[in-house]
Amino acid sequence: MTVQHKKVKIDKEVIAQHGLTDAEYKKICRILKRKPNIVELGMYSVLWSEHCSYKSSKPLLKLFPTRGSHVLQGPGENAGIVDIGDGLAIAMKIESHNHPSAVEPYQGAATGVGGIVRDVFTMGARPVASLNSLRFGPLSDPRNRYLFSGVVAGIAGYGNCLGLPTVAGEVYFDESYSGNCLVNAMCVGIVRTDGPPVNVEGQVQEDEFGPAIVKASAGNSGNSVLYVGSATGRDGIHGATFASVELDEKSEEKRPSVQVGDPFTEKMLIEACMELIRTGYVVGMQDMGAAGMTSSSSEMASRSGVGIEIDLAKVPLREENMSAYEIMLSESQERMLVVSKKGAEAKVKKIFAKYGLHAIKIGKVTKDKNLKVKIGSKTVAKVPAESLADNAPVYERKSRRSSYLSSVQKLNLKKIKLKKGNYNAEFLKLLSSPNIANKAWVYEQYDHMVQINTLVLPGKADASVLRVKGTPNKIALTVDGNGKYCYLDPITGGKIAVAEAARNLICSGATPIALTNCLNFGNPEKPEIFYQFEQVVLGMVKACEMFNVPVISGNVSFYNESFGNPIMPTPVIGMLGLITGKDGKEAPHTTMGFKHVGDIVVLLGVNREELGGSEYLEVVHKQKAGMPPQIDLAFELQLQQACLKMIKSGIINSAHDVSEGGLAVCLAESLAYAENGVAGLGASVSEELREDALLFGESQSRIVVSLHPDNIFALRGLLTDVNIPYSIIGKVGGNSLEIVSEGKKLINVDTQKIKDAYFKSIPASMGG
Repeated sequence: MTVQHKKVKIDKEVIAQHGLTDAEYKKICRILKRKPNIVELGMYSVLWSEHCSYKSSKPLLKLFPTRGSHVLQGPGENAGIVDIGDGLAIAMKIESHNHPSAVEPYQGAATGVGGIVRDVFTMGARPVASLNSLRFGPLSDPRNRYLFSGVVAGIAGYGNCLGLPTVAGEVYFDESYSGNCLVNAMCVGIVRTDGPPVNVEGQVQEDEFGPAIVKASAGNSGNSVLYVGSATGRDGIHGATFASVELDEKSEEKRPSVQVGDPFTEKMLIEACMELIRTGYVVGMQDMGAAGMTSSSSEMASRSGVGIEIDLAKVPLREENMSAYEIMLSESQERMLVVSKKGAEAKVKKIFAKYGLHAIKIGKVTKDKNLKVKIGSKTVAKVPAESLADNAPVYERKSRRSSYLSSVQKLNLKKIKLKKGNYNAEFLKLLSSPNIANKAWVYEQYDHMVQINTLVLPGKADASVLRVKGTPNKIALTVDGNGKYCYLDPITGGKIAVAEAARNLICSGATPIALTNCLNFGNPEKPEIFYQFEQVVLGMVKACEMFNVPVISGNVSFYNESFGNPIMPTPVIGMLGLITGKDGKEAPHTTMGFKHVGDIVVLLGVNREELGGSEYLEVVHKQKAGMPPQIDLAFELQLQQACLKMIKSGIINSAHDVSEGGLAVCLAESLAYAENGVAGLGASVSEELREDALLFGESQSRIVVSLHPDNIFALRGLLTDVNIPYSIIGKVGGNSLEIVSEGKKLINVDTQKIKDAYFKSIPASMGG
């Protein structure tokens, strides 16, 4: 197929269509010492977009702690990597695919999964788990149900076909996401830190893990640049710039900016890359993700301080008469650039041919530090690679406290009427509300058992737990975030997002060691939106430092607005925990379900009169108001460490953190997932608190554990040593959940009614 190159007159309208300001265009002219042609303009427009350059967020992102005892690779590569011992490491990253999913939910979500998986295996890691965090408008709206259904189907369709288990996630619903859903996809892979294993004859062997860590390096001049994977089409052109603007009534017209995925090709690409890495021929690999070939080539060159020259006439195309502009900006899926050692090209091609994939030498690494794009002998673009990848303008955005905060933070609890009778109706209403109700409708569409590493199935614990084959170790994974808390008080919401993720890992028996984040916000050019971003990041930084959990990768997604209405500020935390075995024996992990009739139920931490930002306040009283629950990070750390000691010592049978819905919902969830025939719980909570706050308040730093009565003395000794308050609140047994305070029955609901409300709500909303 022929490649076209048309001359286009560049005027103010064309510059604006590319999302560039006059000042940015002038900077490009200064860099080039001339005016750019249309291909070069397109290349700068995508690499300098907010989505690729982080030009509004860089100054604040630098505040995150990124180093730690486990960290092998922090931010700056395709994915972060942390050492987990035994010659193995974890590669992980989370990214957004929000705008594409809002206009084409199936392909938007599917290609979000495909892209994040490529980010992990280009690091040399074999993908072992997928997670996701999703946000939609209320399910009462048919459009939101359509988006919800399409996104879940897209995640399932791609991940299941890859043979990649989707092991954990979260789903929230709020009116602010109606015009702009959020789809954040996370992938985790395992890679060997000391290279692939060899047999006694010195031959390299294939095993369960990625062969060796690979980075997006171009190496030295003379190395070969190979295009591998699928052919290039017109899908996804300007996807990066599309993700850097607000959504409006014309967004549906941008369906061509949404890529189309092919999971079967991606599976072949994974296997071909794993085999290629074992040969030692690879210098570097880079996914052609956002901004396609422009980003992959310029970033590899810039990282290595070299140049790259490519010939578009050699690029495999699937559409006729594609232009140089289209090829350089296409975001067609399942494509990568591989830089190989000179002379190894034929061997690389042979490996990829075995899997039915293209592997074509399209260029070479040069000394001149330029990205040079040719069609045969004709040069159609020549720009300094570093100027594309690293020299986008960085903006110090104005920040102004959000004007709405003064009104929404006010909450007069005296005007919230207390019930005279029990709270059964309110309790069941909360359990069936979409933000609390069980999400089995979602995760049952995912294959979460493929690869047979999943030890804890979705829904059964606060985090997913996977075995690390051939070792006594396990990893725990979670994704967490509460946009409502951040909306009501951004800095506190940022702290809680990190703290809850860590608490969820702790409740599963894991020590938190690293996190990746996806920060979803509105338009950063608006000072009140940037204030939200700034304050959330500052809160997250404080929590990361307190818990000694470094940020190793992540993504910022701005311009999440539709028709001028921003989403709630929504940081999503993907966190990794490690459960280390000893002397070849596995360490215990924990789930949230009650295990035995007669076990004692204990609340670690303190109940407080905090109803601000609670699901109860919104679902029952239709108010999104008040200050969110406050958090003492130092106390939170002590509580988490104490709970982890209990799990490691084997004295507790279950652990579950108290979060959305409060204490009553926490107990109900532990009952809903009870094991060994457990059907009920009697709880007596005596505190001088408002009854609704006692039941449904969302005070932080609380964990509910259950244990055999014989272990209560060990628990008391451990908690007394670290000065953690606790209350013995109940005993497992009976056929209902009964909560009594000061001799008054506040809740008395049959277990089956609890399960019906909790498990059947979302399927009913989705029509079965």
